Amino acid sequence: MFTESSSPAKDPDSPESETRPEFNPSSTDSTATTNPNTVQTAIDSDSLEPTTFESASSDLPPERFNSLDELTHDLGSLHELSTRGSWQAILEKISQARALFLLTKPHEHLTYLTYQVMALVKLRRSDEAAHELNSLHDFDGTHYRYESFPEIYPNRKGSMVPFSLRWLYALIPTKLGNRQEGLDRLYVLLDFVRDRIRDKESQNLDDSVELWKKRERFVMSCLLGFHLGHKEFGVSLDLIKGLLNRDPLDPVLISKLGSVQMQFGDIEGAKATFDRVEKMLNEGKSNGLLNETQFKNLVGRNKALVYVVAKDYVSAVRVYDECIERDNSDAIAVNNKALCLMYLRDLSDAIKVMESALERVPTAALNESLVVNLCSMYELAYVNHTDVKRTLNNWIARVAPDDYDSSSTRV
Repeated sequence: MFTESSSPAKDPDSPESETRPEFNPSSTDSTATTNPNTVQTAIDSDSLEPTTFESASSDLPPERFNSLDELTHDLGSLHELSTRGSWQAILEKISQARALFLLTKPHEHLTYLTYQVMALVKLRRSDEAAHELNSLHDFDGTHYRYESFPEIYPNRKGSMVPFSLRWLYALIPTKLGNRQEGLDRLYVLLDFVRDRIRDKESQNLDDSVELWKKRERFVMSCLLGFHLGHKEFGVSLDLIKGLLNRDPLDPVLISKLGSVQMQFGDIEGAKATFDRVEKMLNEGKSNGLLNETQFKNLVGRNKALVYVVAKDYVSAVRVYDECIERDNSDAIAVNNKALCLMYLRDLSDAIKVMESALERVPTAALNESLVVNLCSMYELAYVNHTDVKRTLNNWIARVAPDDYDSSSTRV
């Protein structure tokens, strides 16, 4: 399908009582197949990647820690493996650390468990991840609080349960086919986060308040992804408006609002919303979320989406070309340009656009949905499409991270 982008909200290093890998909130920087008569913006809440870490202290300044390894045994190595998508290696490293009794503090066990659960989810072994999480019992029990171990954590208080672990607990039911339970858990998590915000505000802990507000936006973005993915546009609009109340200068979120307006058929309203984003670009108001090239491409993709709705695919291709010229790793523009070419009955060039992107910037273009689209084009263009897809599948096996879904080639 034609898609638009979302900017991940990242929690910076900040004072808090939890150590954990952080994740992108659901992102619309994904691509998927579409019917030429529909234009849909989806947020793929499954496309979540580790990004940054926080200090393990309770409202202590982040400079207290000079490296990740000071927070937890060999944490830097786990983080590095996660950025490379080496999830199987992470599981092996965790198993070795436990076998050699290298984890000596309670919070280290929880941090390693977070990585283990994350890796299992990435490797589509969610049933095993659920089993590991079920062994924890009550996240809010005293046995998971720093003050219960004063001899290990003097002058430290709060929960040592990583926030990412709470989030994974909410996410996993959706991986096991129980969407409603997952949504219920996400809303419970949202209530939990808001309770923490009120608690931190009552203590005048400004840095922690800001951190938990970012987590609030994170969870709301995840919920938005699930609701948009099921075309529940009413509740999606409410969530978008709630997010915009918290961050009115987020150009990606405003663009998302315009895309949802299109889903309702409010084309003029969507155009006005997109014009608002372009005005922000001209006035230099990106709220620090995007660099200049990213912002220009966001505005360009918004314009192209209006052309797509009007079935003016020639104009859309022209705008997508401008985006790709500015940033050849813009996988959204690549995907959507190829789809427009396909609708213009130029299947050969559509295939060349996608193949060129995979060769030029494989780390950016190697997206399951983009590959699904490419394979669909192979099936339309070639009699021997099975052999062509098998060649693609073999190449992907050599360059893709562990969590790549090889079934996208449909070999």
